[in-house]
Amino acid sequence: MTLQQLKYIITIAETGSITMAAERLFVAQPSLSKAVAELEKEMGISIFNRSNRGVYLSEEGTKFLSYARQVVEQAEMLESEYKSAPPPNRAFAVSSQHYAFVVNAFVELVREYGGDKYEFSLRELKTAEIIEDVRTHRSDIGVLYLSKFNREVVRHILKSEELKFESLFTAKPHVFVSRTNPLVGKKTVTLDELKSYPRLTYDQGVKNSFYFAEELHITAESPKNIVVSDRATLFNLLIGLDGYTISSGVLSSDLNGDNIVSIPLESDEAMEIGYVTTADRPMNEITLRYIEHLRQYIANYSL
Repeated sequence: MTLQQLKYIITIAETGSITMAAERLFVAQPSLSKAVAELEKEMGISIFNRSNRGVYLSEEGTKFLSYARQVVEQAEMLESEYKSAPPPNRAFAVSSQHYAFVVNAFVELVREYGGDKYEFSLRELKTAEIIEDVRTHRSDIGVLYLSKFNREVVRHILKSEELKFESLFTAKPHVFVSRTNPLVGKKTVTLDELKSYPRLTYDQGVKNSFYFAEELHITAESPKNIVVSDRATLFNLLIGLDGYTISSGVLSSDLNGDNIVSIPLESDEAMEIGYVTTADRPMNEITLRYIEHLRQYIANYSL
């Protein structure tokens, strides 16, 4: 079955005559009749009933025509989108762990480069998916962190995939809690003090190695654990269940409101947050500009 055959069927149904349809389609009548016969044989139905006065749709043909029109209309929409006008300019794509500052920098980039027609991509993903996106050039850069715990393993994976890591900043670990959490007001908290609260972590899917976790101290004892897949759900549970998550401490009131509070965690760990790129692919101007926005946002934030 071909798109051309479907167009033949539609035209014949509209004209009620193979002869008239052949004229409209600028094809020889025998060729048109042969195309219809081949399609009927392939589908195992009689699309048209023949009479001395012309042709008309059979009951099966009427149903077939409705599907044929849908296919042809969808094909015409594709042609209109990609042939009659240039496609949107996919200027930039970033894949990242769940960081508000990544979104803030992305907003500034779109405002700067957006124009009237564009296609940007921001994907908050699992750690393994971020690496895969950059490796396959689906994203220009990926944003993730290294620590004493995961550094050796993650760097080995990046090297094997011919990717490189560039540092943006290093942050001491903090916990995010709701403003009503009993821990609010403390200058610092310890892992032992957190044991009575639900720990919220991001799902890492089938590649759920501790080394891919977005949270520091993922192997520390925690009696109450909740795994989520997106930042909005995590923040809602922080508020609704008095939970906590371990992160960099960088919050955005523009995106997250004022209901989440960051408290320093007593720890000998640190989060070196940076971006991943392909080793053999130079970054374009807009990617470099996005990295500038990242650095500017962090520079203005007191860690």
